[in-house]
Amino acid sequence: MEAPVGLVLLLWLGALAPAPGSASSEAPPLVNEDVKRTVDLSSHLAKVTAEVVLAHPGGGSTSRASSFVLALEPELESRLAHLGVQVSGEWAGLPHTGFLRRRGSLRRPGRAAGKVEGCLEGWCGGDSREVGVHRPSHPRVHSDTSAQASERRAPPTWQLRSPRRPLGPPATTFHTTPQHRNVLAVASGRFFTVKLPVALDPGSKISVVVETVYTHVLHPYPTQITQSEKQFVVFEGNHYFYSPYPTKTQTMRDTFKVHYENNSPFLTITSMTRVIEVSHWGNIAVEENVDLKHTGAVLKGPFSRYDYQRQPDSGISSIRSFKTILPAAAQDVYYRDEIGNVSTSHLLILDDSVEMEIRPRFPLFGGWKTHYIVGYNLPSYEYLYNLGDQYALKMRFVDHVFDEQVIDSLTVKIILPEGAKNIQVDSPYDISRSADELHYTYLDTFGRPVIVAYKKNLVEQHIQDIVVHYTFNKVLMLQEPLLVVAAFYILFFTVIVYVRLDFSITKDPAAEARMKVACITEQVLTLVNKRLGLYRHFDETINKYKQSRDVSTLNSGKKSLETEHKAVTSEIAVLQSRLKTEGSDLCDRVSEMQKLDAQVKELVLKSAVEAERLVAGKLKKDTYLENEKLSSGKRQELVTKIDHILDAL
Repeated sequence: MEAPVGLVLLLWLGALAPAPGSASSEAPPLVNEDVKRTVDLSSHLAKVTAEVVLAHPGGGSTSRASSFVLALEPELESRLAHLGVQVSGEWAGLPHTGFLRRRGSLRRPGRAAGKVEGCLEGWCGGDSREVGVHRPSHPRVHSDTSAQASERRAPPTWQLRSPRRPLGPPATTFHTTPQHRNVLAVASGRFFTVKLPVALDPGSKISVVVETVYTHVLHPYPTQITQSEKQFVVFEGNHYFYSPYPTKTQTMRDTFKVHYENNSPFLTITSMTRVIEVSHWGNIAVEENVDLKHTGAVLKGPFSRYDYQRQPDSGISSIRSFKTILPAAAQDVYYRDEIGNVSTSHLLILDDSVEMEIRPRFPLFGGWKTHYIVGYNLPSYEYLYNLGDQYALKMRFVDHVFDEQVIDSLTVKIILPEGAKNIQVDSPYDISRSADELHYTYLDTFGRPVIVAYKKNLVEQHIQDIVVHYTFNKVLMLQEPLLVVAAFYILFFTVIVYVRLDFSITKDPAAEARMKVACITEQVLTLVNKRLGLYRHFDETINKYKQSRDVSTLNSGKKSLETEHKAVTSEIAVLQSRLKTEGSDLCDRVSEMQKLDAQVKELVLKSAVEAERLVAGKLKKDTYLENEKLSSGKRQELVTKIDHILDAL
């Protein structure tokens, strides 16, 4: 940027009330040499643009003018939604151009030489009140001095100053000479002091463009119309430019009244709640609860759907649909109301945004209301920044709902992750904040902090980013997974304990006997399977013996089989006697299974003898294979019978 970058516009929003007994320092007189006003009433907003040539007519001994006073009409100042000022001129042969940015778009200084920027409203650095705005009761206009101003926190490019005291009296009184008498009889309304980037020398001029936007100043007249009638509205204002300085080319000073046809949609958001829920797991959920009202002429008489669809000019001032602009990364978009999902909507994905056409369930005529909810998800990496444990969330305080939007009351709730601390909010304009709340959702223990902010009378120029700074320990991200693991552990442990508890008041002997029999049967099944496993293990020993011809291996396996088989059979016999004691008929089946097992054992030992004869050469291989095949068939038949008995048990 060129050298004039240091010339930054400083806006002073000062209390313009006199201080009793204060010393007066005479300010240089200024004159409005030429004023051109443009009043745009094409929509339901009143946009007034004034191009003023401000001159410093003082002589060589007159001091330079470092600022000028900007006044708003008392009849309209309560409806002010946006105020923007552009200052341009020439000092000492060097051109300088300064811009007071609109509230809706944050513009960095341009690359052209001499372009600088400021801010019309104070940046919110913990104080949410409107800084220095005051309606004085005294007929004299006052301005602040630098002794009573202190810098507020703002981005590095801008410098903002506001009174140190909330609404204290200033120390300097603004005077005008008799030949430049102030045209205002009573200094009422709202006043701003704009500090110039370079002081205005006597005899110099400066061009000032003042842009103001007012809401709810167009009143329907007549207040009620039928479905086939067109809508007419009335606007009342002043012919003259409201200013503490005399105007040379201005002659008209009476009020003017405009009555004209205006069928533009008088759509107003009476109440809106915007909820932003931040998750460090990669998602930001946004939900907007919107209350809409048609603030135009109230519909008189019945509504005919037939005429509305048949005649193009029927209900010309009604609202059929409107378009909402969502962020380009918006996904999982939903649109619903109290009844449920509203299917009369269309979504168009563009390169830089997502365009959503919202069509209410019924057209909106004057005085009609509707309510709906729009929600979507955003990836957190586009809006959430961090450096270590320090995080910054940069999102729009209010987003686009429809063109030429007017929001009477807005509530923004920002839900931060559980454990967020040291919360600070940087707002591009003044907002009101209430005490932080707590929000509880799944797996929360001590609640998530919720920032609650309010603002009234918003327009499109308020679509601007808000920055929330906070600290968050990343270790807390493990809290929810650990809670899930602990919850499942407690659940399973509780189930295990519960199924093992006996809550019966009296004991049932039959049930206890059945439980004992079931327990004994389970043990018998385990022992029988173990005994069959011994046979399979001995078969492997025989196969090894046939390959290695080591008699010791066969004898060792035979001895192990005899020992373990005897022990298992003895245990089964004990369990058989217990079943007999309990009077169960399963005792006979266990006895039958014992007999079948004795036959299986005999076949297994016979197989070992045949293998010894084969290895010793006393038995031919063909004969051995034939005998082995017969023995295996009988053995398989016996094992199948044992399995059937086990299944019956």
